[in-house]
Amino acid sequence: MRIDLRIIDQWIKPDSRILDLGCGDGTLLRYLADNKNVRGYGLEISPEGIQACVAKGVNVIEQNLDEGLKNFDDNSFDTVIMSQTLQTMRYPKTMLGEMARIGKECIVTIPNFGHWRARLQLLFRGRMPVSDLLPYEWYDTPNIHFCTFRDFEILCTEMHLVVVDKAVVAERSRGKGLSHLNPNLFGETGIFRVRK
Repeated sequence: MRIDLRIIDQWIKPDSRILDLGCGDGTLLRYLADNKNVRGYGLEISPEGIQACVAKGVNVIEQNLDEGLKNFDDNSFDTVIMSQTLQTMRYPKTMLGEMARIGKECIVTIPNFGHWRARLQLLFRGRMPVSDLLPYEWYDTPNIHFCTFRDFEILCTEMHLVVVDKAVVAERSRGKGLSHLNPNLFGETGIFRVRK
């Protein structure tokens, strides 16, 4: 399981109700159901992801997240999770507001477009960054909103959301020791737990 998913697992209480937005193949929900007795649903748009969820016995709903979450009542879930998907949303601020509306807590995982390697690629190559974490060219990337950890925290403040916990992941050894000193420069992935 990816390191960001292992951190999310630490923040989930046993027996809670979970909604995983853009749940992919359902790995996280299956793990949480087996190990923490959570009850939950995943929302996914890709047919491959939906098939994988069904094969794992994960409750999945086919839904385009850009169309919103109006089909869920306020405070329907203990935790709403969105891992590596917010930056692909047409209206990320609206989505974050909807997550806070339907969940008591939200966990959001985002790639850091302010990482030092991304900055160097722009500075020295004059091109949008391509890396293991961001493997797409500018013209075929699903990432349509580029943000840094600082950008995300400012958005939370503007929306009156409190960041109750955060973790920074640096996949490569060079950034691991430095990511706690300057997360916005050395962290590759940020995991934020927020609430109203």
